[in-house]
Amino acid sequence: MPATPSRFLLGAAALNAAAALLHLGCIVFGAPWYRALGAGDAMVRLAAAGHPRPALFALAVASVLLVWACYALSGAGAIRRLPLLKPVLCAITAIYLLRGLGFAVLMPYFAGNSLAFWLASSGICLLFGLVHLLGLRQRWRRM
Repeated sequence: MPATPSRFLLGAAALNAAAALLHLGCIVFGAPWYRALGAGDAMVRLAAAGHPRPALFALAVASVLLVWACYALSGAGAIRRLPLLKPVLCAITAIYLLRGLGFAVLMPYFAGNSLAFWLASSGICLLFGLVHLLGLRQRWRRM
């Protein structure tokens, strides 16, 4: 009998997919969504002017997040095993945790973002990272 899929990695997949959909929403709904989701002023201005850069950036981020969702589903045991499953899931987890904990290092490079953005987005990334970490711990031997 196959093992029960990991609830944490299924949750991680859902979180990644939801974040991807939010980024795609920015493309569809434009500057107000970029602003609401914390994009810097320059990115919001470019989106309002119809420049393609914000949409391309949002599409790239959404694509990465959807790939991460697939890896979480694979790690959960819900879909077939993807290549390099353990190292990729470890890297995804590390990226989220580092982003969640290391925002102070990144802040000077993105001066257009508010402190509220940094605190909220870092908390979200930390949550995502912890869910991934719990899922990895739960399924490590079966991957």
